[in-house]
Amino acid sequence: MHQSVGFCDPAYPDYVCLLRKSLYGLKPAPRAWYRRFADYVTSLGFSNSKSDSSLFIYRKGNDMAYILLYVDDIILTASTHELRRSIMAHLASEFAMKDLGPLNYFLGIVVTRHKGGLFLSQRKYAEVIIERAGMSSCKSTFKPKVSATSGSPYEDPTHYRSLAGALQYIQGTLTHGLHLYPSSVADLVSYTDTDWGGCLDTRRSTSGYCVFLGDNLISWSTKRQPTLSRSSAEAEYRGVANVVSESCWIRNLLLELHCPVRKATLVYCENVSAIYLSGNPVQHQRTKHFEMDIHFVREKVARGQVRVLHVSSRYQIADIFTKGLPLVLFEDFRDSLSVRLPPASTVGV
Repeated sequence: MHQSVGFCDPAYPDYVCLLRKSLYGLKPAPRAWYRRFADYVTSLGFSNSKSDSSLFIYRKGNDMAYILLYVDDIILTASTHELRRSIMAHLASEFAMKDLGPLNYFLGIVVTRHKGGLFLSQRKYAEVIIERAGMSSCKSTFKPKVSATSGSPYEDPTHYRSLAGALQYIQGTLTHGLHLYPSSVADLVSYTDTDWGGCLDTRRSTSGYCVFLGDNLISWSTKRQPTLSRSSAEAEYRGVANVVSESCWIRNLLLELHCPVRKATLVYCENVSAIYLSGNPVQHQRTKHFEMDIHFVREKVARGQVRVLHVSSRYQIADIFTKGLPLVLFEDFRDSLSVRLPPASTVGV
């Protein structure tokens, strides 16, 4: 802290005001803290990522380090133990912090190491949400479809709204988590699918996608489209545009991490019309109202950064994000996403 510009006391220039309120709760506090931290790590040789403002990257010769900052939670990884210890010593000399050791918990995610890689679980976080919703004893379902007009109004609207965005956790799969494995493959492969007009209230479509880096799932999404689609091809093509946009961001991020993707991103879609539109340079009268998405995807295809390919429904993994599936197919797709039970040594975590 320092005295305000224009109100400095010449007799006591180093004095500051006595606070009546904690700075931690003020709205400008996170921005001020971020700027303070960013300025310091920049002086250590880190650069701020353009793809993710919370990521800081260090590279000097063969030495590399990454810092991920979320308010006052920090992840630091480095290419050598000596470099990590050096950075920690600098940070500890400037800020009040301590080394908590290997990563085991971050933003509600429990990280468990095993001989094959990492296991990421949100069981504890999900249990708290489910208990707060009063659904600890509820039965699980694969993908419920509800309407705004079905059922009776909830007695506490404020409580309902606080839970609406959090109840994405399935009661029957609390023990499952995401497995990450070492992989020599550095290709980006994505799957996208759309449930055309699936919303019972608005008849808007729901798009879903998943992106793999090698054998590891690194990004996924399921979201209702903001506009109505007049055909399944239009809805599917908007889904393709969404996953291509995400893939471009991931490619840029990996480039900044000095791990560039050399090959084109493969996008698997089951709609033949959407695949045809991605490579056909001829404009059609019936598709002019979503021309922006068409031009965006075609440009990436023409540059060789993206290839849109066909996949049959039986192997369309992204189906799990948009519609209810038979149990056998659901479990098969879930396993393909590396969402499985924990290794034997971590049962009960």
